[in-house]
Amino acid sequence: MQIEFSRRKMFLGGVAVLAALGGAGLAWRHASSGLSLTAEKLLWEAEFDTPDGQVLALQSYRGRPLVVNFWATWCTPCIEEMPLLDSFFQQNNDKSWQMIGLAIDQPSRVRQFLDQHPVNYPIGLAGMGGTELVRQLGNDQGGLPFTVVLDAQGALVQRKLGKLSPSDIKSWA
Repeated sequence: MQIEFSRRKMFLGGVAVLAALGGAGLAWRHASSGLSLTAEKLLWEAEFDTPDGQVLALQSYRGRPLVVNFWATWCTPCIEEMPLLDSFFQQNNDKSWQMIGLAIDQPSRVRQFLDQHPVNYPIGLAGMGGTELVRQLGNDQGGLPFTVVLDAQGALVQRKLGKLSPSDIKSWA
């Protein structure tokens, strides 16, 4: 009877240790990613319409480095950095880099802007609903432009509020 009780105790103790290690590992992964669990969940579950009526599902961008740039047509620094972002995308797309522009703007304005100033990377129409994602990703002020760079494992590489510089972009690759 004593031996059976000891085995049960050891078994339950082992299960508790494994559960604790698993939980600690999960917590470490999220802490090391630099994103909260809520932010990570919102990011990968997000879906946006594109200007041409398709659906841009962020889940499909997992597994490769990803740049997510929040912008608006009325935001001068946003517009000024778009050629730099487009150039980075064209030079690095074949090196596994992905880029998404999420417009915090009215769809008609975004379509009109892109007709005059096309870019080669996908654009999602995040509208004002995208502001919650912006905040969850670490931009408490809600300002634009705002850029988040993730590595292939989804860990945060860079988060920047404000206009990107060539040196910012050079540091990604």
